[in-house]
Order: sequence, then structure tokens, then C-alpha cells
Amino acid sequence: MALPKHSGWSIERIVPLLGGSVAGASLLLGRNRSPKWRGLTAFVSANLVLYGVAGWCPMSLFLQKLGVPRTAACPVKA
Repeated sequence: MALPKHSGWSIERIVPLLGGSVAGASLLLGRNRSPKWRGLTAFVSANLVLYGVAGWCPMSLFLQKLGVPRTAACPVKA
């Protein structure tokens, strides 16, 4: 069974990708530069939880204003 190919970038894909990237980068900065960077990790984590529970976060609202679609169309095989 093959995995389905994604059909473009949507808010549902971009928000977790950006959140994970920023959280990882801030953890590295917190280890190598200053522990204060870990506050950014906490902020990103809180926003990802908000997005999971409520379905929106500040980044999703910003992406929506930029015209990014909320969901990508998923082709269904008959």
C-alpha cells in the first residue's frame, strides 16, 4: 500500500511544520546560546496545543489572510 501524495500546501500542513521547526531551532539556541530561548519553545508548544484543541492559532489566522487554503483537496480513488 502506497502513501497518498499531498496535493499542495495548506494551513493544516504548514502550521505543524513551522511549529516543529521553530521549536527545534529554539531548543538548539537554548542549548548553545542562552537558556532564555526555551521560552520560545514554550510559546510555540502552547500555540500548537491551541491549534489542536480550537482549530486555530495566530499563525493559522495570518496564513489565512495571506490566502493559503485551510485544507488541501485529497484525491479519492474509486
